[in-house]
Amino acid sequence: MNKDIKLALILSSLFLFLAVLLGAFGAHVLSSSLSEKAMKTFETGIKYQFYHGFALLILATLHTRVVQLKPKWTYRLFTIGIILFSFNCYLYAFSSVKTFAMIVPLGGLAFLAGWLNLAYRFKKDL
Repeated sequence: MNKDIKLALILSSLFLFLAVLLGAFGAHVLSSSLSEKAMKTFETGIKYQFYHGFALLILATLHTRVVQLKPKWTYRLFTIGIILFSFNCYLYAFSSVKTFAMIVPLGGLAFLAGWLNLAYRFKKDL
């Protein structure tokens, strides 16, 4: 198994683990201490972390079967997106510091770039 696939599988597993852990923490602990708006922000981070954690997992699995696919930048962009989007949603929900909220759209752009890159890879490599 090549190192990009292995890293994507490891990262997707860790991101999905954290999404479950943080989701449970939010539902059982934070829901009584955060405002409704902050809780929605937190939940949005969880959702997008799940979506893109699964996307990494599926893509890495596909990559093991379709060797000519070269999704290295898609892996990177999804990972950057999770870090910038989801993690900053969490930080903003906890702290209300606007700087964290201002970083979130950069993560969204990374997600969009990752999906466009994946479409390009499918067109070019398959």
